[in-house]
Amino acid sequence: MHHSRFTSVLLAGVTTLAALAVGAVPAVAAPAATSGPSAPSARPEPSGPDAVTAAPDDQDVEVFAEDGAISRAEVPAASPFVAEPSMSAAAAGDGAVTKIVNNGSTDSKLDVVMIGDGYTTAEQAKFRKDAAAKWKDISAVEPYATYRKLFNVWAVEAVSAQSGVSGDPKQDTVRKTALGSHFWCNSIERLLCVDINAVDTYAAKAPQADLVIVVANTAKYGGAGYGSTKSPLGYEGIATVAGGNGASGQIAVHETGHSLGKLADEYVAEGQEPYRGAEPPQPNITTLTADRMRQDRTKWYRWLGKASPDGGTVGAYQGAGNYPSGLNRPTDNSVMRSLGREFNLPGREAMIAGFYRHASTLTSGTPVTTRLKATDSLTVDLPVSGTKLRWYLDGKEVTALRDHKKIAVADLGPTGPKPAAHELKAVANDPTPSVVDPALTPALTRSLVWTVTR
Repeated sequence: MHHSRFTSVLLAGVTTLAALAVGAVPAVAAPAATSGPSAPSARPEPSGPDAVTAAPDDQDVEVFAEDGAISRAEVPAASPFVAEPSMSAAAAGDGAVTKIVNNGSTDSKLDVVMIGDGYTTAEQAKFRKDAAAKWKDISAVEPYATYRKLFNVWAVEAVSAQSGVSGDPKQDTVRKTALGSHFWCNSIERLLCVDINAVDTYAAKAPQADLVIVVANTAKYGGAGYGSTKSPLGYEGIATVAGGNGASGQIAVHETGHSLGKLADEYVAEGQEPYRGAEPPQPNITTLTADRMRQDRTKWYRWLGKASPDGGTVGAYQGAGNYPSGLNRPTDNSVMRSLGREFNLPGREAMIAGFYRHASTLTSGTPVTTRLKATDSLTVDLPVSGTKLRWYLDGKEVTALRDHKKIAVADLGPTGPKPAAHELKAVANDPTPSVVDPALTPALTRSLVWTVTR
């Protein structure tokens, strides 16, 4: 199956800021970003003359300060620091793809593509090491930690003629690289921009791309979150991170909150008018009070009063989606508000649902087109710990085989003389208490069906 894909990048051809990062609140044009916590973020689209149209090549990106604060800026889609790969670079392995985490086939896993920039031919081993370390940082955060076996990770080698990236160590440092990565983008030191077309070129080399992360060859803290509309390849955006900086993995965690969880930003900006628009669709912001959510049985009412992994209890905290009032968020300070935090309970639920839009809780190396005989055996894989497994023959459960990942067809018991063919079904269910919305729970169950002949 072909999946929808990751991030926060407004690609060329999108003409309005109303299409912001997937999961971010629809936006109007934001003022110039700053590094402080009061910098502007995505916000619900106003009606009337306040709606602003951006140039086709404008990219609305998120900027991440060292103190964890998040802001927004507009940057060009292209980079002046891109160097076309030379014949020697191509001969040296430019575009080579390595699977650094292998959990199964692309049709049953969520595929993360890491693309290096600023790594020379001699530094590709370093890139692969940096990419693996970055994935380790990302997958240590819940719910990634519990669901890490749902993911494959691909490393795509973009060979650069020069080592490092522009803007490091000084603002006037110039290095021509495969993706044109550069700090001081839009005069913001920690904003690490890339060339969108170049990223697409290399992402296309991977067998599948659901999330795309650019790993830049620098130890300087920085990154960017691009996104909203899908790339022509289908993924929903890009995060850029510093490969040699241990704190930059949190940038990608926040960005996947938009692309996978369809979550809005929870940070705010000073000096904004209160939000007066309609109820936004994102699951982690609302115009409603806690009492009204309970009354209407909507948004995160099921989580109200629960202790949240990001600290405190779930309620309705004023300020979200850039607006200081008029919109509420579930908790005081989750990773969708500032880096270095956990997802709150509604956010964690949305992320798990997002994982299952791309990956499956039940797989098997035996194709369902296989006609099984009495002498055959069958093995299935349950990548998520705690998943419950049931086997059914012609619609009746074979209770003796509950939670058995490997079975012999002969163990199914007598099938009788007729019919000559029987239906064997395996049904797996993830009973996680982190998903409580009935609209999301069907994604936690997956079945596979084979035909058994007499």
